Amino acid sequence: MNKITVFYDGKCSLCAKEIAHYQKIAPAEQFYFCDITQDSKSFTRLGFDTATGLKQLHVLNGQGRIKIGLDAFITIWRELKGWKYLAWLTNLPLIHFILSHIYKAFAAWRYKHNGYDKCHFK
Repeated sequence: MNKITVFYDGKCSLCAKEIAHYQKIAPAEQFYFCDITQDSKSFTRLGFDTATGLKQLHVLNGQGRIKIGLDAFITIWRELKGWKYLAWLTNLPLIHFILSHIYKAFAAWRYKHNGYDKCHFK
């Protein structure tokens, strides 16, 4: 089985806390966590720029497909003991639709709040 690679913003305190929790409970052989503020090359090699990675959570799943935003979280939750039900519930069409929009709005606010909208990335 291929590892799931989680690309996250390690400079965001909320993001870092959430990822730290996942790291504690996730099987090490199943996940690789990549802070793109420390290692952007692993992310940009996939054809994205750093700014894109800082806007929303990105996951490279075990089949080599990129999942973004809420779908990235669902990909993670499906593999965590005790979190599979949340993944299933969140993936129901109406709930997914609503939560996707809420996440995108929050992610846009977080991006601006952290001042990334004023930065120039490579």
